[in-house]
Amino acid sequence: MRNFDSIRSHLQAAKFRLTDHDVDVLCIELSLEHGTRHQAIFLSELDDDDGRPYLRVSTAVAPITGLDAKRALIFNWESRVGYLAIGDLDGVPHLQLCENRPYEGLDPAEIDRLVLEIGGLGDRMERMLSAGGDLF
Repeated sequence: MRNFDSIRSHLQAAKFRLTDHDVDVLCIELSLEHGTRHQAIFLSELDDDDGRPYLRVSTAVAPITGLDAKRALIFNWESRVGYLAIGDLDGVPHLQLCENRPYEGLDPAEIDRLVLEIGGLGDRMERMLSAGGDLF
């Protein structure tokens, strides 16, 4: 994968349910647990300080109100995939599960794995933090 358009083309060919949000932002509506749960996964492009392009895969987990920061930091320490951050969602700060990968070395299988892994883990975290809710 050399650019964001090639990633978009792959995801369309792989039959993911996509919606465009901006020029360099895609949303995948991931259906989980036989359609009983759903998770929105966002893909965007960002550049590092040297101008190298990165793919960011992220999903909202929960509004930050009432969240235990210690638990989030423990997750960040123990996680091998993804990290937690705070991002704005419709004007409200939310805990986000994210993963950034440089374009070089990304292939279609890795993109699929990232989408499914971040989506599934994000949904499990959302369920845990929202008493079983399915907000995103």
